[in-house]
Amino acid sequence: MQLLVHPFFDSETRSFSYVILNPQTRSSAIIDPVCAWKEARTNSADAILEFVRANDLLVEWILQTHAHVDHFSAARYLKGHLVCAQMAISARVLEARQLHMTVATDGCQFDRLLADGERIRLGHTCGRVMHTPGHTTADATYVFEDKAFVGDTLFTPEPGTPRCDFADGSARSLRQSLDRIYALPDSTKLFVCHDYGPGARYLTTVAEQKRAKFNVAQELPREPFPRSARISP
Repeated sequence: MQLLVHPFFDSETRSFSYVILNPQTRSSAIIDPVCAWKEARTNSADAILEFVRANDLLVEWILQTHAHVDHFSAARYLKGHLVCAQMAISARVLEARQLHMTVATDGCQFDRLLADGERIRLGHTCGRVMHTPGHTTADATYVFEDKAFVGDTLFTPEPGTPRCDFADGSARSLRQSLDRIYALPDSTKLFVCHDYGPGARYLTTVAEQKRAKFNVAQELPREPFPRSARISP
């Protein structure tokens, strides 16, 4: 049975978080949960908790694609409610010269530091870690079946490519990371971390990105998934 993806959009930071889940085993992972700047607002994270509880999901992972500069992560907040979940990020976070985080920079705040190519078990399914630095040193893409969660390594075609001018960013590394993503099958769905346009578009594909060549491309149909929906195996 294919894994399902439920997106959550935070309008203040224009950020997407995701829950990826196996509807048969109820195993799931949360990717890039947001805690916005204003008064450390947690309503986006609370919406994820509501969804998890409504569908009786077992959250095995809270995954960060990178350390965020534009908002706080809600990973630790969620960990307080989901004690069995492992918080994880790329092991290259230890190499970062500028983490943009108000915490220690030795990785001690995570349960797991993930190596390139490492497998991530999600119930009976395995995903894999693909290091995709450039935006920051510690960016990673998480690939599950035909789905890849690319963080800020890639945007949809309309806004173009992300910035790489942070202290630990690199245009050369970003180019190499894009090549790794483009080597995935053309049908691979790419779930991005931001949409700064008037809409709230979270989904593109490898094929569309190749056609667009960083120019404006026709928008893909959105995948409706009402937040109030319950999941049936």
